[in-house]
Amino acid sequence: MREGAIVLLPLAQADRTLKPRPAVALRQLPGFGDWLVCGISTQLHHAVAGFDETVDTGDTDFAGSGLVRPSLIRLGFLQAVPVRRIMGRIGSISTDRHRRLLASLSEHLAP
Repeated sequence: MREGAIVLLPLAQADRTLKPRPAVALRQLPGFGDWLVCGISTQLHHAVAGFDETVDTGDTDFAGSGLVRPSLIRLGFLQAVPVRRIMGRIGSISTDRHRRLLASLSEHLAP
């Protein structure tokens, strides 16, 4: 798997239940090889301007994303997951979008 892949895995929801969801593999973490992922949602109204990214049907990387509807990459929905929990890869985002996500997250963590 590589950075920018869109994967399917069971992610913990707000009510602590696990639900299979798509997520972007942001970066593999040192040590045990876990991945830092951020969840993807079709609830576009939850977008945080200047932080989250919307993947829309007209975007150049939509077709290769494996997503079936316009979706929101939610940088506030982060989890570190072991690679064994990843059920599979469904697509990927562009290198540019991946870099923007990492830059937004970095700027938020260390302004």
